Amino acid sequence: MKDIELPRKVVVGENAIYKIKKVLQELDLKGNSLVIADEITRKIAAEEIQKEINASIFILNLSGNNTEKEFSDEDIVKKILNKISDEDIKFIVGVGGGRIIDIAKLSSFKAKIPFISVPTAASHDGITSPQVSLKGFNKPISIRAHSPLGVIADLKIIKNAPQRLLASGCADVISNYTAVLDWKLAHREWGEYYGDYAATLAMMSSEIVMANAARIKDDVSILIEALISSGVAIGIAGSSRPCSGSEHLFSHALDMIAERPALHGEQCGVGCIMMAYLHNAEWKKVRRSLKIIGAPTTAKELGISEGEIIKALTIAHEIRNRYTILRDGLTEKEARSLAKATMVI
Repeated sequence: MKDIELPRKVVVGENAIYKIKKVLQELDLKGNSLVIADEITRKIAAEEIQKEINASIFILNLSGNNTEKEFSDEDIVKKILNKISDEDIKFIVGVGGGRIIDIAKLSSFKAKIPFISVPTAASHDGITSPQVSLKGFNKPISIRAHSPLGVIADLKIIKNAPQRLLASGCADVISNYTAVLDWKLAHREWGEYYGDYAATLAMMSSEIVMANAARIKDDVSILIEALISSGVAIGIAGSSRPCSGSEHLFSHALDMIAERPALHGEQCGVGCIMMAYLHNAEWKKVRRSLKIIGAPTTAKELGISEGEIIKALTIAHEIRNRYTILRDGLTEKEARSLAKATMVI
């Protein structure tokens, strides 16, 4: 049996945040609400939303000293849960990037209340998915929560986000390419469940972003729709399989060992190049699309050492119990050869 969970309402357009009252009415959300943001997204959108719906606000300090940045995501969620209990909060609005959205998503899940996702950048597919990636542990942890009840993507805000975040979001969607190939491999060789519809939706999102790489800077709605579709594919599959394979394991390994990891999408994009090569798939097409978008394609562009790339390739298969093209692991010699063949190093 499969539990398919999808958002009930998605609004995409300029000045979409001012539609929030209408969205809440349509979703029959009433009572005390809590907006979760950081200092940057507070100014970008959260304060406006707070005024529109007369909500409380919880500000995450993800860049300052001696504050939440020193705690795990679960520690931060505990603080939010206390506020939810004290103020009898009925629903949450998460305003920001990947980590803020995930913290808001997990808080709503644990509190058993609805969640509205308001992304301020198109840097991740978590804006619609039921998955949460937790930080602050020995290695990255991914858990199933709930999909947001509603998504409000304000193109005016998202267009003004740093170009690097846009490129990272593109790379994250493009990496669906090898995630689906890994899923097919696991089905063929290991008998794992494979969902044609979810896989097709995820692959289509990847192909559309690659085909429109030169247009996305001017039409960010292409990327937003692809990110939303990716999140929906995860909801339909009941797992992150359609959008997370060996390229994500590589990225998670870098998060663990790199002195200064790059953005999640950037690392997945570079991982996708190498994993496509291992699959004998169109790795040059992936690389070319990433270059057009302005996403990294090499270790140097990621700001990560060649040694860290090689180390990540050799340990990626140990990150989680997921059958991928890296199923048996790579030796240091094989990892170096792969990174060189794809021009990553």
